[in-house]
Amino acid sequence: MDIWQGIRSKHTVRQFTDQPIDDEAARRILDAGRRAPSGYNSQPWYFIAVRDRAMLQELATIGRSTKHVAGAAMCVVMLSPDRETRFFQNMFDIGQAATYMMLAAHEIGIGSAQGNVYEPDRARDLLGFPADWKPYLLISFGYPDHDAVKPGKGKGGRRPFDDVVRWEHF
Repeated sequence: MDIWQGIRSKHTVRQFTDQPIDDEAARRILDAGRRAPSGYNSQPWYFIAVRDRAMLQELATIGRSTKHVAGAAMCVVMLSPDRETRFFQNMFDIGQAATYMMLAAHEIGIGSAQGNVYEPDRARDLLGFPADWKPYLLISFGYPDHDAVKPGKGKGGRRPFDDVVRWEHF
């Protein structure tokens, strides 16, 4: 799959089959995130990959938008040391790493959905990361349950090009 086709065909998947993600696929997804660009090449991210079923079900309860994690084959929690001066840069950089992971997964037939961590202390209790670290987001990964998958709303799930793009000025 070329990049453009991957971008055009990728959509959020929140319902997964029971098929596990093997080590090779998991490493490929995680390595894609590791290779993402970051400001000043700071690479502020750390990834906790979770495949344990009981832990996935616990992680599904740490945010309003994380229920999909319960049925996933793997979840990646993306975190970084919590430095107030780099919050927005870290958020942007981690977002790029997340996008790389989700596109790499899509290329090999694995679906994904991201969610925000609304209960960072609970996430810390579950995963054991240091108190001065922040979990920015998590991503569920798994093989799509094609019977349950419904593409986004509207025309192709996206606003028309001319509604989004302005040339030279607003």
